[in-house]
Amino acid sequence: MQRLYRKRIVLGVGGGIAAYKSAELVRRLLDQGAEVRVVMTRGGSEFITPLTMQALSGHPVHLDLLDPEAEAAMGHIELAKWADLVLIAPATADLIARLAQGLANDLLTTLVLATDATVAIAPAMNQAMWRDPATQANTQLLQSRGLKVVGPASGSQACGDVGFGRMLEAEDLVHCAAECFQRQALTGKHVLITAGPTQENIDPVRYITNHSSGKMGFALAEAAAEAGARVTLITGPVHLPTPDRVTRIDVVSARDMLAACEAAIPCDVFIASAAVADYRPEVVAPQKLKKDPTKGDGLLLQMVRNPDILATIATRPDRPFSVGFAAETEHLLDYAARKLKDKNLDLIVANDVANPSIGFNSEENACSVIDRDLHATVFAQTSKGKIARQLVTFIAERLNQV
Repeated sequence: MQRLYRKRIVLGVGGGIAAYKSAELVRRLLDQGAEVRVVMTRGGSEFITPLTMQALSGHPVHLDLLDPEAEAAMGHIELAKWADLVLIAPATADLIARLAQGLANDLLTTLVLATDATVAIAPAMNQAMWRDPATQANTQLLQSRGLKVVGPASGSQACGDVGFGRMLEAEDLVHCAAECFQRQALTGKHVLITAGPTQENIDPVRYITNHSSGKMGFALAEAAAEAGARVTLITGPVHLPTPDRVTRIDVVSARDMLAACEAAIPCDVFIASAAVADYRPEVVAPQKLKKDPTKGDGLLLQMVRNPDILATIATRPDRPFSVGFAAETEHLLDYAARKLKDKNLDLIVANDVANPSIGFNSEENACSVIDRDLHATVFAQTSKGKIARQLVTFIAERLNQV
């Protein structure tokens, strides 16, 4: 179940007896490679101790909205931005009612209002409370707002009643969490993605490259696979695991990458996120270049232009929907708009790599996407995984308009 690998999950624990299942849920989520942070209501901490949840998750448990230490750094906002998924299990009748009313009277309800991540709730309460019209109305209201409701199950309850109201078991909730990342906006489409740097040899031991880590391209490949696409990922030299359900092709140079892209066509969408070297040495020395005292302290390399992979693919007669990336250190939107026009692109993603918090090798990103009408859509800073899913959704919507 690699859909949860490296996903950031905030687990909210409400004040119900089913909170004991939340401990097992943390362990099962971690087993699937997810990162988990726990937020507990005061009621939740009466049923299972924060120390238990801290020991299982490996991170401090968040309890109070007005924790001076955490809120000095706007802790609830940071958690809201961090999360890919907020899963509330158990969600009591009281907590469901407060969420439906849009209250922000504790850390968990405030976080739900502040996040743009998917929010899922696992109801857990007495069968009569679950059947009550108020609870049903509140649950339906939350669903109409886009929150996912998973469960409840039917069975014997702590009070002795039998009926619907039992929280789903941990294993079932893990599957439900994985399904939150299963979007089908690109079902039946072939998406070709380039990622990472290229390396251009100088001699057998030296080469020219750049700082690209490939993280954004790999995140896009994972998001496209989640969206139901058949994904081909062509990557330069990086040290990243291959996303589930993605066909990976490793290359070294820009010319290798172009050849691999042309071999992978036809495709429906081409996303060129690789940082391809614009130039390469005209001649690759057959042996290691040695220092030559007779030529002074300098070394002159004659460079020639590499093929423009993005423009080559985007101007083919059978061109796919083409998305480029512009990594710039100044005049970001102007340079990106020029690149979009010059290379005949449908969209271009503009990244400010001068900002160290979202530049090469960082875990987060922020970007603006420019379309053919030169309209820019801004995606706020968050994890590269979340940005990738937002971009894939945006690309799918534009593809369907073509």
